[in-house]
Amino acid sequence: MHKARFGLSMMLPVMALTAVLCFQSQPAFAQRTQTSDPSAQQQPVQPDNQNPATASSEKAFSGKIVKSGGKLVLKAADRKTTYQIDDQEKAQDFLNKSVKVTGVLDASTGTIRVTAIDPL
Repeated sequence: MHKARFGLSMMLPVMALTAVLCFQSQPAFAQRTQTSDPSAQQQPVQPDNQNPATASSEKAFSGKIVKSGGKLVLKAADRKTTYQIDDQEKAQDFLNKSVKVTGVLDASTGTIRVTAIDPL
């Protein structure tokens, strides 16, 4: 009985530490969408805190407009990053097509505020 208690007392801290590390390694929910393809894990979008001027400037993003979780998103050309799209109506015309999306990225949510979508 003493050995069982000793083993349990050693395992509990290890299990607690493992659980904490697992939860810390999860990216923020708003920056990630669910995919059914486990090989297509997304990289979390990192905010650009270095230069506030670039945080609000327009940028071009290339990729493919796909449906994910009932919404249209831009799957980046690297196939690892997915961006939410604020203008679902504009994106509808380009479903399953390769495009260049121009807009401002809200890094905190991973959403592009679209100004233009052009076919590639």
